[in-house]
Amino acid sequence: MRRSWRRTTPLLALAACLLLGLLAPSADAATRRSAATPFDGTGMWIWITSRSSGGSPAAIGARARRYGVRAVYVKSSDGTNMWSQFSRSYVTALKAQGLKVCAWQYVYGRAPETEAKLGATAVQRGADCLIIDAESEYEGRYAQADRYMRALRARIGSSYPLGVAPFPYVDYHLGFPYSVFLGPNGAQYNLPQMYWKAIGTSVDAVFSHTYTYNRLYGRRIYPLGQLYENPSPSSIARFRTLATAYGASGVNWWDWQETTNRGWNALVAPLTTRASAPRLSYPTLRRGARGDLVVWAQQHLITAGFRVKVDGGLGANTRAALLRFQAAKGLSQTGAVDASTWPALLRYAAVAVAWGGKPRSSARTAGAAVAGGASRPTSATIPARAREIPPKVHSRG
Repeated sequence: MRRSWRRTTPLLALAACLLLGLLAPSADAATRRSAATPFDGTGMWIWITSRSSGGSPAAIGARARRYGVRAVYVKSSDGTNMWSQFSRSYVTALKAQGLKVCAWQYVYGRAPETEAKLGATAVQRGADCLIIDAESEYEGRYAQADRYMRALRARIGSSYPLGVAPFPYVDYHLGFPYSVFLGPNGAQYNLPQMYWKAIGTSVDAVFSHTYTYNRLYGRRIYPLGQLYENPSPSSIARFRTLATAYGASGVNWWDWQETTNRGWNALVAPLTTRASAPRLSYPTLRRGARGDLVVWAQQHLITAGFRVKVDGGLGANTRAALLRFQAAKGLSQTGAVDASTWPALLRYAAVAVAWGGKPRSSARTAGAAVAGGASRPTSATIPARAREIPPKVHSRG
């Protein structure tokens, strides 16, 4: 095909390009034209390269072009083990196919500095972005998450495009350090694992539940959809439709090696319906509430000028601070973080907390001073209510 194009006149080549543009799905074409980050458009996760179109860059590139895939996210490391499949030469070969190539690493928190080093190694090998796959192993590990993020950012810089792919249901994981991975100096992009079939729910329900909580962290959300377990084409189409309705400029999918032919075809099937913009509610945190969202609210209260302990519990002191905050903003004084309080609170930046670090005394680092060098908030000990996504073996097996 490429050779025949070279033989055409410029006019014929232009006509061919226009024809191909007309045949491609218009929404996907528009997304590709406006793509500004490696997360925009359609992305596909690659777990084991040899099981993904045989690992051939040419075969991967051909399939990606056929199904509108703009970026591939290739596994680069597992814990403290760098995977040889993510080599500079392989990244270069994939990029020669016109693809954005990102790395993703599964992290455990047992050696956070080493995990950060391996993430930086993938960046050095040419990754266009890095994605952190942090799941149950990081439950309760605030100090480890903080050490990992600080070490990683020190190596890759503060502006390098970094994403995190956590559990989608924040309220199921009260001890998970979302506020670290998505907080100050954390990842700029949130890729929640919205595997509706594995969770056992509908596409509509997984979007509503995920966005209600995840949007509070203020990071751009790129839904991570499910192609493994052979979901129906209609559910894949619904996922694509709702992603647009919820304002996502890109969708990514798990994963290349487990996608059936009907799954691939569903990625480019014309969308025949539209969905209206959703009306999302705000979760209400009342006295006695515990969890990472309370940590998040406390981090914002400190920036707003109210000295509270960042412990993940909405006790008497935090409630008193909320009452004063609400009075100052002319809000109903409920002492709860409710639908009117969240937007006002989130106008302030979250203060950074140095979990496990030495407390500081300056006003600008009041959050770290309040944390007092604690390795985690008391709420970090709360076990997960459920693991909505059944566990997968992430190593080569």
